[in-house]
Amino acid sequence: MKKTLFLLVATAISCNSSQKTIKDGTTEASTAVSEITFAETITETELKDHLYIYASDEFEGRETGQPGQKKAIAYIKEEYEKLGIPAAKKDGNYFQEVPLEISKLPVGKLSLNGTDFPIGEHVLTFTAANTTVDKVVYVGYGIEDTTYSSYKDIDVNGKIVLLKSGEPKNSDGKYTISGTTEASIWSNMSESLTKRIQIAVDKGAIGVLFYDADNFSRFKRRFESMKQNHSGRMEVVDKNAPEFYSLFIDHTLATNLLPTIEADNETKVLSKNLELSFESSNEKIESENVAALIEGSEKPNEYIVLSSHLDHIGITGDGEINNGADDDGSGTVALLEIAEAFKKAADAGVGPKRSILFLHVTGEEKGLLGSKYYTDVDPIVPLANTVANLNIDMIGRIDPEREGDRNYIYLIGSDKLSLELHELSEEVNKKFMNIELDYTYNDENDPNRFYYRSDHYNFAKNNIPIIFYFNGTHADYHKPGDTPDKINYDLLENRSRLVFHTAWEIANREKKLKVD
Repeated sequence: MKKTLFLLVATAISCNSSQKTIKDGTTEASTAVSEITFAETITETELKDHLYIYASDEFEGRETGQPGQKKAIAYIKEEYEKLGIPAAKKDGNYFQEVPLEISKLPVGKLSLNGTDFPIGEHVLTFTAANTTVDKVVYVGYGIEDTTYSSYKDIDVNGKIVLLKSGEPKNSDGKYTISGTTEASIWSNMSESLTKRIQIAVDKGAIGVLFYDADNFSRFKRRFESMKQNHSGRMEVVDKNAPEFYSLFIDHTLATNLLPTIEADNETKVLSKNLELSFESSNEKIESENVAALIEGSEKPNEYIVLSSHLDHIGITGDGEINNGADDDGSGTVALLEIAEAFKKAADAGVGPKRSILFLHVTGEEKGLLGSKYYTDVDPIVPLANTVANLNIDMIGRIDPEREGDRNYIYLIGSDKLSLELHELSEEVNKKFMNIELDYTYNDENDPNRFYYRSDHYNFAKNNIPIIFYFNGTHADYHKPGDTPDKINYDLLENRSRLVFHTAWEIANREKKLKVD
């Protein structure tokens, strides 16, 4: 940084009479001009310097577990060391090891009362599964909600459960859970499938047979694509997790199990001789998250997590490097610059009051694996004390739909779990940045399903308020053309400053964000 920065900081601290205010519930929290001064340390020049290194050919596209990813984590660690920001882990290691494995596409069959159903036609699974049972428990929709439970008066511990998509309706045609003609989240496959499986796991089930007539073809297309490409599924290895089987079945197999499955919602035990014989070979992958921490001055045990993913898709079969300058080099370098701004503030004695965790996650491109490991297996700081997650994934380009209207950013999820967070975000932007906040992809019916496609989702599913900052896709998305020369560095600067200001307000407000 330039030496003049320290003069600006000193001047700002000595002139606290000039202030802006942000509403904090029923109180008002003063924000000195120094906040703006620190935000201004986030510059086009430094962002560009970082990104031309981080998204260079030397990093080989940063594919999970590959040499380029190792170069990436070494670079991030070195930058935090230069800034004097310590590792988040208590042992002083910036790296959080994320054990992964690639499960090759299984081969085998499901046998039901002596009839074989080979994988790929009526049954699909993406991992090995070997067991034999003489009973299957049908649990209807497999829902556990405050007003409805599919598991009432039935024990599924140690059992395989059969469940179907959708949700119950009353005799008047209204949905039982919402009490209206509006469907609840249980009709949203993207969000509810994970919930249904987790409920079965929590109830002690050893596997799920999931019947979804509308989406079986979708699962099958994915299966066929993996088979054609000889690819496997990368997953987090959780040694403490019980073995669990997830299988997707079509109408033929579902009605062989229960002929009345379409209309029958009553739980029951089905006497069925079911044998799963699916074999798969696994390949271990070593990968890492990178985490640094600035401890809060007044509320050190409350945390804001700022995240971005450090990986990309690597080198394609034709030898071309996918540099991933926007996806997510832009988020990575933004996080480094935001961290520097917070460190300058901390060194000057003006914050943050709450702790800030800077989390660079691996395996996002493989299924949000680094953030999944962090939230579901080994959180570095307690999730219960995590106030919010601000996730940055692609903020350096312009959506072709927005050409000529460039001063924008898509915001996703800000109002899903906390209206206070949404209102704070709006007010911060209005006071400091005046970027157009576009909520196009925040729509529940967004066909792109972006809310479920970046690392914030693993925090959101744990009831932690989130904001996902995103510029939209473009012609170079997941292609070799995503290079640093195509980044709009003025926009990258402004968007990074917006995240900084938002994090600053969350970190320094008197009360924690309300989860409502």
